[in-house]
Amino acid sequence: MTFTRYAIYFAPPAGAAWTHFATNWLGWDMETGQEVAHPLIDGVDVKAVTQVPRKYGLHATMKPPFRLHEGQSLDALSKACERLAQSRPRVTLDGLKIARLGRFLALRPLGDETALSALAAACVRDLDDFRTPAPVTELERRRAAGLTAEQDANLVQWGYPYVMGSFRFHITLSGKLDEATLATVDATLQSRLMPLLPHPFQINDLALVGEAEDGRFHLIQRYALSG
Repeated sequence: MTFTRYAIYFAPPAGAAWTHFATNWLGWDMETGQEVAHPLIDGVDVKAVTQVPRKYGLHATMKPPFRLHEGQSLDALSKACERLAQSRPRVTLDGLKIARLGRFLALRPLGDETALSALAAACVRDLDDFRTPAPVTELERRRAAGLTAEQDANLVQWGYPYVMGSFRFHITLSGKLDEATLATVDATLQSRLMPLLPHPFQINDLALVGEAEDGRFHLIQRYALSG
């Protein structure tokens, strides 16, 4: 399969009950590269609610999507990911919670995020030689959304505003919703997903993923954190 961009994700463990529910919720399994059936829930159009995040799969972004730099290869990127994972320890947090981030819903971690943020920063920094610098048009598009000075500096140096000090780990569960739909979906996830969430929450590996020509992301390989 040919990929247009790559990214480093936290990809939840495939065998976990919460992963199964949330993957079906989104409707795309990036591990198998297949669409999956949404759960049928009275009063919630799950397909519509999850349309925007579906193509990315169930994940938290550690290094945002990037185009491979000229002269680099997928094989070299994979080996660099393996070296990075071997140098970093596993991360354990207290758990996960369902949170509102603006007008969309996501899973956010509970507990001290210092080690988690350090892992994400290492992914951004240590793999940056593989990233083609963002074109001016992309920089301008992101600036149009309104950025802080720190976010703009991140955009220039790392190609994305919400990294390093502006990083906020999250697993997206919906697109932007109106207030009434947001409240309904929030209540649905609190009752159906919340009981399945792990305590503690552990990050044991990193995932290299690729974006296919249709825009959908596929898991390429996992790398165990063993530092």
